[in-house]
Amino acid sequence: QVQLVESGGGLVQAGDSLRLSCAASGRTFGDYVMGWFRQAPGKEREFVAAISRRSGGNTGYADSVKGRFTISRDNAKNTVYLQMNSLKPEDTAVYFCAAAYTTRVATTPEQYDYWGQGTQVTVSS
Repeated sequence: QVQLVESGGGLVQAGDSLRLSCAASGRTFGDYVMGWFRQAPGKEREFVAAISRRSGGNTGYADSVKGRFTISRDNAKNTVYLQMNSLKPEDTAVYFCAAAYTTRVATTPEQYDYWGQGTQVTVSS
């Protein structure tokens, strides 16, 4: 069982930066692929970024955030991060952290086993 708690959301202006954190419980954090998803009002949950298990040598990003967002992990702290730069109003959403017990970077919600409660990110123009 893995419990995930996101933090770091807030209200910012376009062009600003935010760093989201996701703290995980459990001793096997390093064995999980970690991902970030987001969901805007009236829209489906969409993939944002993911990082491979253990060393985190492989990452994947949605085209809409590539070059602006960076995912990273610190296995010693059981934490995964999402650094978001050059934020745009269309980035406004609830951001969810998720964990997948798999060997490959996962990009669809169905591949993930555990989810956090989400943190709101609002970007004003």
